[in-house]
Amino acid sequence: SFDKTSHGTESFIMNSTADHSDANKKQPILKVAVPIPLFGSFDYLIPESLRHQRFTPGCRVEVPFGRRTAIGVILGQTGHSDLAVNKLKAINALIDTEAVLDSRILDLLGWASSYYLHPIGEVVQTALPSLLRQGKAAEASAIKAWKTTDGTSADDLETLNRAAKQKHILQILLNHPEGLGEAYLNDNHPNWRNAMKALLEKGLAVCTERASLPEAHPVSTQAPSLNEEQQQAIAAIGRDLNQHHIHLLHGVTGSGKTEVYLALSERVIASGKQVLVLVPEISLTPQLTERFEQRMGCPIAVLHSGLNDQQRLSAWVAASSGHARLIIGTRSAIFTPLPDLGLILVDEEHDGSYKQQEGFRYNARDLALVRSQKENIPVVLGSATPSLESLHNVNRQRFQIHTLKKRARTQSITKIKLLDMCSQPIKEGLSAALLDKVDEHLKLGNQVILFLNRRGFSPLLMCHSCGWMTRCKRCDANMTYHKHKQQLHCHHCGAESRSPTSCGDCGSEELLAIGTGTERIEEFLSERFPDTHINRIDRNTARRKDALEDKLQQTHAGCASILVGTQMLAKGHDFPNVTLVGVLDTDQALYSADFRAAEHLAQLIIQVSGRAGRAEKPGEVLIQTHHPDHPLLQTLLHQGYEKFAESALIERQQAGFPPHKHLVLLRCGAIHKDLGMLFMREARELANSYQASEVEIFGPWPAPMEKRAGRFRTQTMLQSNDRKALHQLLRQWLPRLQQLKSSKQVRWSIDVDPYDTF
Repeated sequence: SFDKTSHGTESFIMNSTADHSDANKKQPILKVAVPIPLFGSFDYLIPESLRHQRFTPGCRVEVPFGRRTAIGVILGQTGHSDLAVNKLKAINALIDTEAVLDSRILDLLGWASSYYLHPIGEVVQTALPSLLRQGKAAEASAIKAWKTTDGTSADDLETLNRAAKQKHILQILLNHPEGLGEAYLNDNHPNWRNAMKALLEKGLAVCTERASLPEAHPVSTQAPSLNEEQQQAIAAIGRDLNQHHIHLLHGVTGSGKTEVYLALSERVIASGKQVLVLVPEISLTPQLTERFEQRMGCPIAVLHSGLNDQQRLSAWVAASSGHARLIIGTRSAIFTPLPDLGLILVDEEHDGSYKQQEGFRYNARDLALVRSQKENIPVVLGSATPSLESLHNVNRQRFQIHTLKKRARTQSITKIKLLDMCSQPIKEGLSAALLDKVDEHLKLGNQVILFLNRRGFSPLLMCHSCGWMTRCKRCDANMTYHKHKQQLHCHHCGAESRSPTSCGDCGSEELLAIGTGTERIEEFLSERFPDTHINRIDRNTARRKDALEDKLQQTHAGCASILVGTQMLAKGHDFPNVTLVGVLDTDQALYSADFRAAEHLAQLIIQVSGRAGRAEKPGEVLIQTHHPDHPLLQTLLHQGYEKFAESALIERQQAGFPPHKHLVLLRCGAIHKDLGMLFMREARELANSYQASEVEIFGPWPAPMEKRAGRFRTQTMLQSNDRKALHQLLRQWLPRLQQLKSSKQVRWSIDVDPYDTF
């Protein structure tokens, strides 16, 4: 049975509504979320053989669905179904005796399904690690662990006076009666195996198996002295640790926001509660995790897509069982069950990576606010460049702001300067002035970052004879040339091919690499500075497991003097020896059609500029541009991000864009352009039929990149000052969209609060 109304939180209320049929009263019916793209839950019977079991919301069940079986999650139990009992199927098996998703998470998932208008079955699946979706047990994998045998005590240390290594290892085991795993021993006590083998033979230690849960690391660093701004922020937020409140921590890069996170986390964990830390990118987790491990002395679980399935399940079990007291994760970690949650920290809250761009299009930052309200706990949003939405909420007194204007470790001010590229000699995208500055900083023994948000060698290959270009056959875009692999890549649909040796039209072998990417910059700098080690950090060089962490460690160790990279370099990294940052290309974003483009560019410039001068040495930032008089650049340079944001908010209000108005995009992709436009026109006619005067409808029109991955894309925008009125229209509109004959011939989706209109 398909329950068309159960995509809201009401579907989680246990009920026993009177049934119209006596037959339907005879046995309970389970409401199950099945991972399919249909709205609502499905009704299933409990077979006689399982009637003795306890069916708790949040437990997984195996159910028949069509010709296959599926793993679903129980949402509730009822005595009513729209279908007769003899037409309902029974579940195959109950997988869990205890709920894997508690009532608070089910409530959050129900809210998210309703708000983002996405099927509850797929929303619930987002909250489960891959192995749980497959029906595996909710258990961490077993690992070997070593502990002292019963009866072993400190007195036994005296028997090992002539075996110093054995005595040392035994002392460690005595200090950890719960036992120690291999990973901990490898990291903290090299060459421990021979000593442990001897202890096993003497009967002083035993090897056991236990769940691979994270272990508490010993505290290795003490909290530094905090400046007055940090102390004020900690004190103000600390007063709200037992209630819901939203705090915006606006600190310039290097101002010590992480120290504020650490101090607050120490208080919360000391009170017996858990802390959830959200980060936008996997690349930020190693450095942040290390900082917390050095200070917290508690088990820490890390959750992100870079883990294998078993690692992710073990971390999830550690978090959901309460074993891990601090959890660091990317956006999907917002759905992790945490029995003792006391604080949510959202680092780099402005970052677009918190918004899921495919499928279930949720925003983890916004859901963090919802979760904190539902669980009556505080949430802290941190950024050097807060989103315009957050600053708007500060202006409306919905958020409390705490400002850190001073750098924590130095009083030196980073100098930012615009380099006018007009009529200047350029070598592979680098001006002579910038190259001279790079040479100057390298001679002083410092490190340099060169930022270009374009990977590959060049954006395209072009025939010098006829102008033919390497276009993607499936997108309205060029294929990027990757010289190292001699391949063409489309960075939009993922298509790859061997790079051509001759023109596809005239056969000429004179092909030109047009434009510059990070690979080309790296090659040129290797020739220009032959004795200097260069690290390129982008998605291509960081694909291998641990590759990014290895490169960052090389940089911290001083092995690499020049870093060339994309946005991966701009976010949150602390490189004390970097004194020069060069931003190679800002002009493309200055005139973008995307309403968020100016905000993104301003944030990117400030963020990447913050990588310079983070220690005792003063920093310098040079921004190359052909438009040095552009208002955005001039405002940032002379008045700072706050003044830019103030102006941008006024422009958004005049244009009718968020945060002053609420947006929803109906997106559509079709193999044939006419099919997409037909669906969109019918969709708009439906929307107009509701005569919702509070909602404006624009379109349909082609997406800025009309063809992508072989489909022609169109979109219709809905805009309103009244969020409630907008959602009321959407809930009426959505079921009728599904019934349109034209909807079956296209792929369409609803994007609530879109991050971009691309």
